[in-house]
Amino acid sequence: MIRTCGRGPWRVAAAFAALAVAAPLAALVVTAASGSEEVWRDLFAFVLPVATRDTLVLLMGVGVLTATLGTGTAWLVAAHEFPGRRLFDWALLLPLAVPTYIVAYVYLDVLHPIGPVQTFIRALIGADSPRDFRLPDVRSMVGCILLLSAVLYPYVYLTTRAMFMMQSANLIDVARTLGHGPSRIFFRVAVPLARPAVAVGVSLVLLETLNDIGASEFLGIQTLTVSVYTTWVTRSNLPGAAQLALAMLLVVVCVMAFERWARRHRRYANDAQHPRPLQRERLRGLQGTLAATACGLPIFLGFIVPAWHLTDATIARVSFAGISPVIFVEMLNTVALSAIATLGTVVIALAVVYAVRTGPSFLPRLFLRVASIGYAVPGTVLAIGLLPIITGIEAVVDNAAMSLLGISTGLFLLGSGAAIVYAYVARYLAISVGSIEAGFSRVSPSMDAAAQTLGASFRRVLWQVHLPMLKPALATGALLVFVDCMKELPVTLLLRPLGFETLATHLYGDAIRGTYEDAAIAALLIVVAGILPVIVLTRVGTRAKLSPTTKS
Repeated sequence: MIRTCGRGPWRVAAAFAALAVAAPLAALVVTAASGSEEVWRDLFAFVLPVATRDTLVLLMGVGVLTATLGTGTAWLVAAHEFPGRRLFDWALLLPLAVPTYIVAYVYLDVLHPIGPVQTFIRALIGADSPRDFRLPDVRSMVGCILLLSAVLYPYVYLTTRAMFMMQSANLIDVARTLGHGPSRIFFRVAVPLARPAVAVGVSLVLLETLNDIGASEFLGIQTLTVSVYTTWVTRSNLPGAAQLALAMLLVVVCVMAFERWARRHRRYANDAQHPRPLQRERLRGLQGTLAATACGLPIFLGFIVPAWHLTDATIARVSFAGISPVIFVEMLNTVALSAIATLGTVVIALAVVYAVRTGPSFLPRLFLRVASIGYAVPGTVLAIGLLPIITGIEAVVDNAAMSLLGISTGLFLLGSGAAIVYAYVARYLAISVGSIEAGFSRVSPSMDAAAQTLGASFRRVLWQVHLPMLKPALATGALLVFVDCMKELPVTLLLRPLGFETLATHLYGDAIRGTYEDAAIAALLIVVAGILPVIVLTRVGTRAKLSPTTKS
């Protein structure tokens, strides 16, 4: 007989995780409601219209451009053979290693009026100074759209390429027999079938764009995220920032609704008996060169230029002044926070997913979904919602300590960095949950039933059966969370203790001051760390392509 006891602790843990993620959103509503009507009136009249307009224009521009780049390059590498295709297949993911605020930081320096690009052009045309020749300022809406798209398009490329590779060649062959050329096949057959994957990729791009604060601020775009930050930090108006954060949440809801709408009634399955994979069409001559150029340009702009510039600036900085001891302290801070948050995220995600595994029912599944919503919430919104909870806990503990021990605990959460860890866990819990869910999907439920029939408890089954089989999924989820925590800027900026710096906040501070050369080492370290998830994604994609799909 299969044992049914022992499920309670897992469900309690899942409920606690869901509550911890949902609490900041509830606190955000309470904080926003505490603001006066006069504050809301001023925000509505002077801040919200401009911030909303800039945000929507930025989202539309980045969404359209990344959908075009991601879908086009995915179709080229999935359906065609041309020089360098195997290299581009994985190299198109490399811009994911460059955070949005770093690509803005790099191009502000590279395209500066006295930077290397404009200096080189003036030398070619014989101009003496920026007064004689000057490129359009990258600090613009167009510049922001182009730079964000250069590093965010891989989200669309990754999901869409997988969908193209799953499409059966029979569909393409039928289209060809009906007289359709390559362009009509792409627009009339391939793209409609891949629309769900495009929608997922674009929704991720839009959420990352909403979460961005560094690139938008560096480039002079007054988005809702930047407005929330300045309203809180510059104007010291927490209720006003909370009200703007609620407006951001409304945009998030619209993004998620768009993703659902774009995937409506779109279901597709290959012929299980004859799943002939898509045969690549060989492109020769000019066509092959154009295809290679189309794939190489995003890599050049989104990864090679930033990586080259940061490496060059780092070498010059180290040769001139050496490595400052401060960078080692900031690296230690970054790694320590990221490691603690990663460990907490993986443990909590395992408990949440296992609560569903031990007895799939409505409540465990609800807890899992609620615990996974943090990734859709921009970091600034999460930080503002978290602040009242943290300060409330600190006040209760401080009063108790004063009453019982006569000592003050002070800001023991905000001052120790625990608040940042809480925010990291709440925001990135969905990544570990998704990875562990995928790992459990490969473990047959019959193994659980067999172990429990022999009298094993749920805890023993997890420890002796599941964990050994889940090691790849746990490692993948942990790596993705760790690197995302290292790159996280909004949460760290808003919740860091006084005088506490990470690599990301160090870079932000130097970029705001205009001292770009001082932050090159920190930026390069973040990019190098960001390459690790790209390697994991490349290996996963390679294994997927090597898996058998046809009969020999």
